[in-house]
Amino acid sequence: METVNAVLATDLPEDPAWVDGQVRDYLSETMPGERRISWVAEDDRLPEGESEIFAVVSMLLLGDIGVLEIMVSPRLRRRGLGRQLVAVAARRAYLEGFSTIGVEAIGGTPAIAFYESLGFEREFVETRSVLALSSVDWPALTVMAGSIGAGYRVEFHPGGPPDHLLEAYAQAKLEAQDDDDLDLAPRSSDPQRLRDSLDTLHKRGLKPYIVLALHDESGVVAGLTEVVVPAHHPERADQYDTIVVRDHRGYGIDRAIKARMLFELRSAEAGLREVQTWNAQHNESMLKVNAELGYQADRDWFEYGADVSQLVQSLESID
Repeated sequence: METVNAVLATDLPEDPAWVDGQVRDYLSETMPGERRISWVAEDDRLPEGESEIFAVVSMLLLGDIGVLEIMVSPRLRRRGLGRQLVAVAARRAYLEGFSTIGVEAIGGTPAIAFYESLGFEREFVETRSVLALSSVDWPALTVMAGSIGAGYRVEFHPGGPPDHLLEAYAQAKLEAQDDDDLDLAPRSSDPQRLRDSLDTLHKRGLKPYIVLALHDESGVVAGLTEVVVPAHHPERADQYDTIVVRDHRGYGIDRAIKARMLFELRSAEAGLREVQTWNAQHNESMLKVNAELGYQADRDWFEYGADVSQLVQSLESID
């Protein structure tokens, strides 16, 4: 936590610091079939029983890709430590038979130049926006929450969708699949994986909240929005997917479900101060909805990819 908070204070000073809320669970729990491997760089000159972590790298192995996350204490940057950690992880990914490594890099931080210098190629960009609940126009939000077309109803489900809606929920999630993106956080789009995903969220200390729009005539999930409140930064929630099924667009579902979610969060999470969300820059309709809700664009978030064997070769001289 000390290392993470030192990095946040330098790179993302407006972000809330981590607190000791299920941090170990957040770092260690994974979905079935996935694994996370982590390495730390410590000061070995300290007396026995004491430790100071200079840097950490974790690699989530899922599907055919390894997803890296690297944090180096700001006071020890530009000394080659980050390159050493990438080299360690890349070798392990190569030995595990993985062909691609992906990583997220935050705009306006040294990570952009660092990964590009190692040969990572930019694959995708999203814009993060942040909503301060103190700035919300709640009367206007009331209108938005009620402005949904006839024939639809909105339901709130803390903890996840009920069992009888899991299959319809998973079917709606298929709408979010985009083969053109480097998907570093693949979505759960079948009922069993959805159950596993929700179970893993709870184990990691990520409390899920779900709002659904149901089509009265067919009973299908026409739209959904998901927010999680992390135990390690409970003042700022993370917006996950917001999806409106193609055949049900144009009925005000996106605005209604996101507005309803904010009312429910205000009631359920007394300590919540902000919600953050990420959207592709070409997703103009959702960016417009977020602006109407009061979200303010913060900074860009980039996804990079690299061929594992090429990365290992380029870093082979690093111990």
